[in-house]
Amino acid sequence: MRLRQIEVFHAVYSTGTMTNAAAKLNVSQPSVSKVLAHAEQQLGYRLFDRVKGKLIPTPEAHQLFKHVRDVYEDVDRLRHVAQNLNATSAGRIRVASTPAFGLEILPRAIATFREDHPDAVFEIETLHLDEIHHALLESRIDIGLAFDPSSHPGIERRKLARARFVVLAPDDAEFGDRKSLTVEDLRNRPFIGLNSRSPLGRILSEFLESSDVAPRVVAWTETYHIAKALVASGAGVTITDEITARSSIGGSVVQLPLEPAVEFDVTLLQLADTPLSIATKRFAGHLGALVKNMLPGTRSRTHSQKLWVSEQ
Repeated sequence: MRLRQIEVFHAVYSTGTMTNAAAKLNVSQPSVSKVLAHAEQQLGYRLFDRVKGKLIPTPEAHQLFKHVRDVYEDVDRLRHVAQNLNATSAGRIRVASTPAFGLEILPRAIATFREDHPDAVFEIETLHLDEIHHALLESRIDIGLAFDPSSHPGIERRKLARARFVVLAPDDAEFGDRKSLTVEDLRNRPFIGLNSRSPLGRILSEFLESSDVAPRVVAWTETYHIAKALVASGAGVTITDEITARSSIGGSVVQLPLEPAVEFDVTLLQLADTPLSIATKRFAGHLGALVKNMLPGTRSRTHSQKLWVSEQ
């Protein structure tokens, strides 16, 4: 089948009528009918039966569509790549991050970078990890920032820093003079859980399972700043990353190190075997330095820390 025949077959199969397929492809209905008829002639079998004015896919069409769908998605991605490459040549810095970084770290990095590079122009997206992978493969973004992502074909990972989990509790939580906490200390307290769909959620779930302690979960969330906000509102305690803990977003909470320490990487993502522009490379270095500065002396810090919005 030729590419145009694949497009027409996909449109007719997906929309159910010649009229809708023509509208989707922005062509005339006779044009769609002609291309489809030519495809059937070349294939040697019918793709649709005409029953009372309706198009009913044949068994062969159902089988063919499984493969056509993959080809169509690849072609559609190729279109996106071709369009997005124009943005790359224009000198823009296109970056995406997961929500944990997009609310404070990324805006701060962009603002401070532009102090030395006032001509820099950014395109910013806040996406979940699988969406960052997709955006990179489509060349819609140049770099992504995420917590401990797993390997993905075609995408290169570079560790920027090492972070750890901490316990967040409301201001009025009573832990005495404790300088750190274990999961056992949280056993009977309302707990805000991290959804295991996220990388940190999976790491935390595995840690909790290995500890044989089942926290009394009162809410689940995939957004770490929401977990912090729930703690600040008095809904319970949580375990989250120290970057979220140290941010000025989410309200006033008490932070205590989690023992034993559970660590993970802060990672920069980019398309493999594709060099970054000079501006993007400079920003990536600036971003990495800022992330490291967010974690000063964390490994040796043993005292509790109260985080106030007004102090950030």
